[in-house]
Amino acid sequence: MRFGVLGPMRVLDGERDLTPGPAKHRALLAALLLRPGRPLTVDRLIDEVWGERPPASAEPVLRVYVSALRKVVGGIRTVSGGYLLDVDPDRVDAHRFERLVTEAMRAGDAGRRAEAAEGLRAALALWRGPALTGVESDALRRTHAVPLEELRLTALEERVELDLALGRGAEVTGELRALVAAHPLRERAWGQLITALGQAGRRSEALEAYREVRRLLVEELGLEPGAELRAAHERVLADGGSPARTAASSGRTVPATGARAVPNETPPDIADFTGRERALEWIRRSVPAAGTAPVHLVLHGPAGVGKSALAIHAAAALDFPDGRLHASLGGRAPGAVLEDLLRSLGCPERAVPADLDERVRLYRSTVGGRRLLVVLDDAADEAQVRPLLPTGPGCMTLVTSRSPLLGLEAARARELDVFDPDESVAMLAGVAGERRVRAEPRAAARIAALCGGLPLALRIAGSRLARRPDWTLEHLAGRLENERGRLDELSAGDLAVRGSLALGYRALPDRERLLLRRLGALSAPDFAPWAAAALLGAPADRSLEALAEAGLLQTRGLDAAGQERYGWHDLTRLYAAERLAAEEGPPARVLAAAAPEILDRARRARALLLPAEPGSGRTLARTAEQATAPETARFRESARWLAAERGFLAATVADAQRTGLDETAWRLAFYLTPFFELGAHREDWRAAVETGLRAARRAGHRHGEALLLRSLADLHRAEGRLEDAARVLGQALPLTEAGEVARTRYRLGLVHLARERLPEAEACFVACLAAFSAAGDRRGRADALRALGALRRAEDLLSRSLEAYRELGDPRGEAAVSLDLAGLFLEERRPAEARERAERGLGLVRRLGDRLPEAAALVVLARVAMAEGRPDAARGSAREALGTFREHGDRRGAAQASLTLAATLLDLDEIDEAVDVITHAVGEFGALGDRRGLAGAEELAGEVRRRRGQRP
Repeated sequence: MRFGVLGPMRVLDGERDLTPGPAKHRALLAALLLRPGRPLTVDRLIDEVWGERPPASAEPVLRVYVSALRKVVGGIRTVSGGYLLDVDPDRVDAHRFERLVTEAMRAGDAGRRAEAAEGLRAALALWRGPALTGVESDALRRTHAVPLEELRLTALEERVELDLALGRGAEVTGELRALVAAHPLRERAWGQLITALGQAGRRSEALEAYREVRRLLVEELGLEPGAELRAAHERVLADGGSPARTAASSGRTVPATGARAVPNETPPDIADFTGRERALEWIRRSVPAAGTAPVHLVLHGPAGVGKSALAIHAAAALDFPDGRLHASLGGRAPGAVLEDLLRSLGCPERAVPADLDERVRLYRSTVGGRRLLVVLDDAADEAQVRPLLPTGPGCMTLVTSRSPLLGLEAARARELDVFDPDESVAMLAGVAGERRVRAEPRAAARIAALCGGLPLALRIAGSRLARRPDWTLEHLAGRLENERGRLDELSAGDLAVRGSLALGYRALPDRERLLLRRLGALSAPDFAPWAAAALLGAPADRSLEALAEAGLLQTRGLDAAGQERYGWHDLTRLYAAERLAAEEGPPARVLAAAAPEILDRARRARALLLPAEPGSGRTLARTAEQATAPETARFRESARWLAAERGFLAATVADAQRTGLDETAWRLAFYLTPFFELGAHREDWRAAVETGLRAARRAGHRHGEALLLRSLADLHRAEGRLEDAARVLGQALPLTEAGEVARTRYRLGLVHLARERLPEAEACFVACLAAFSAAGDRRGRADALRALGALRRAEDLLSRSLEAYRELGDPRGEAAVSLDLAGLFLEERRPAEARERAERGLGLVRRLGDRLPEAAALVVLARVAMAEGRPDAARGSAREALGTFREHGDRRGAAQASLTLAATLLDLDEIDEAVDVITHAVGEFGALGDRRGLAGAEELAGEVRRRRGQRP
């Protein structure tokens, strides 16, 4: 049995046509045929058969379709969670096509041109029309038909290139005419047509073809022809239409014998080139003087970042009297490139040696007496570049590569990053038109952001706008908003972000391809090696380094926890997600495999923030005094690790919920909330809790819902939304397991305390203390003692709480109670004891690296200094605290610190500044609805009026 998807679907059993008739049957069979031997989940198949809006009965209907197909196609097996088609891939024309193309490319690389051309011809003969004709599935078209069509065009162009090299130009002109008619902006095909017409002796038609494509490129894209197209044009001009000479030429002008060639091969300058002033200045400063050692510069960065454009623009402004050479390296062997360069330098064709080493020696001898600029574009690695470097005094080489080529001796490298927002908008305006961009500045900024500042994406977006004057920028921005279709939108002519990324992806070894596409399961902008290893199922450090070398990832340096961090461009992330979907299926399976490692690390980090887990009474450290140094270091490292992984873990909560991993989503959200509270990361806190709640509710997990409602109440209380906090706790209580009821009521007591309902708060704390003590919950007991002691202003209760936290080995709890005691001692006019407690608390939080608790301790120390009659010291502590609160966006803490600072300023008789600080505090307390804070601010304002002799 044979299967065809390269055209209308076809199923043949010998001569019998068994192609399914119903459209859904064809879509289902196509999904299975495109991944033979690989399990496909029911959810994935439903998505590919019905799209984004499947019917409610999709799953049972799918089973009916499978049953119907089994009557026609053998080998459809039921596997865990889905289905698998067990068929030899070579019986499916798409897979046979890919195999034949790969084999032909290898033959071409080995120099067997005729064999390679015939192999590609056989592969292309399998096509009967556009891939998946008659298969109604947007998902399959996006993930399979589009890449197959791109590979077909590449194979066709490679086969034509081989035919031209074999002197068969006259045979392919008709084929090329049809190709450029179907793809009028594909420069390589036009260049091949021009070369073929030249080989056929049809010089005037070749020149007319060049004029036609130049007009198209200028009108449609605002671009001049590229290097390859210009080279084809120059060959026709130079060869005088001789078929023999055109066939012999491999891409460079061959001067008359005896003439000293002064090549000028760099492509024309880019009229709308934008930015890169520092990089251009670096290149200009690096130009060697005549007679000095040659200079080799490497411009590296991810695909589409504008390396080639920068090299061309820089080259246009540099003066090298003996000429400029240009070579597009791609995957070409150094020997083939050297042959082109030698011909450009005037070496007759028959004088080019066959041996690589001899070609290198001849090249170096030829350039030895010349001052040349050599531009080597798209270098793969150091071995490809070394033989091509000119050695003559005063020569310069500009190399572009996705890799920094660190092993290239005596070379200097500069990494190119994406454009900043202003540069991005400027480039968009240069391509689409200044007037249109000025008319819609917000939409222009959105397009720039959705392109991620990537110059290639911005050029494509601008070109699409230039071609569609009826489009508004807002319209294009709306089309780009959809992540699933963004790469489809970023395509114009032969410019495509997906194609640029695909070149790098296909060149990767299997392990690195596997890692890159599995990283596509993540939405996080960066990650550490441990996360990559969890996705790969093996250590990932070397693979990450290789991906960074290939320009598909970027190193971000060491993070707060001392881990190497890697990031990537958002469009690379979308491409990786596409490849994951096409090659391995939905991301849920990959995330599910990594989830245990992610959850375990987050759980252990939480345990170090809260040394005894709520409700368990389990102790992680013997006593604070026995393990202060090592335990404090572990606590600090835990907070640093969470700070470094904050963005990754918050994004993973959303990833897990989006892919249906509800248990992972709600547990991870729960594990993270103490860290969000400690650092006042309230937006992350809110997003994680709300996402976790949706997951817990969808999974029907009442306990998880109760825990996250409790966390949401903590967030509301921190924000001063006390009524909301009480309401949410009321929702949590009926869902709360018996062992957690006291902890929920404890939080209700904190809300009552904040609302100044002291009897209700005291009743809650007393009941919770009894419940925690009866259950042996030592953390709960320590918390309740602290709350009750603070409410009653009772030193004995606070001291018992302090001892309880020490027994737990919890320096954060000890620090908080130390500050409570310091405040109590201040009220009792015991400043020396207050200072001792405050300094103890400050020392603990500083060792832990907790910035916001440190700021709170500094406020207490400022109050102690005021009580001791040291207003200058008090002012310094209060200012430092205020700066920290503002840095972390803690408005309530900043307002409280402002009151303390204002009081110190009044003590120093700095009335005007005190008024400014009080005014700001009043605004903050008003916005927060904090009546107690407003009362304190009004009291200080009254003191200001009294000192100025004003009426109240």
